[in-house]
Amino acid sequence: MQQMQQASRPMNTMAVISLATGIGSWFLLPLIGGVIAVVTGHVAKSQIRRTGEDGATLATIGLVLGYLHLAVVLLVLLLVVLVIFGGLAFLIGSGGLHPTTPTPVPTG
Repeated sequence: MQQMQQASRPMNTMAVISLATGIGSWFLLPLIGGVIAVVTGHVAKSQIRRTGEDGATLATIGLVLGYLHLAVVLLVLLLVVLVIFGGLAFLIGSGGLHPTTPTPVPTG
């Protein structure tokens, strides 16, 4: 009795890179990891559609992790800018860190 071996499709390398950098962006590669995950994820999806390789799920997960990371980075940067400008507005509006006390006007 002869067993038939099923030919497995090769795994797309860009999909693996997308997943790895998508995970790494949260721990080791802030910002740049998210960008790499998104770029390689889109390249992987395109290659997988064209060649029929495996790895579509890995590419999708890498894309999701990359886009989520970039969104969080954008929100944190926005929060930092708001805090800085809010602090500056408070300082300017209140007369600085050490507001001057009015001197009493002598009467009489």
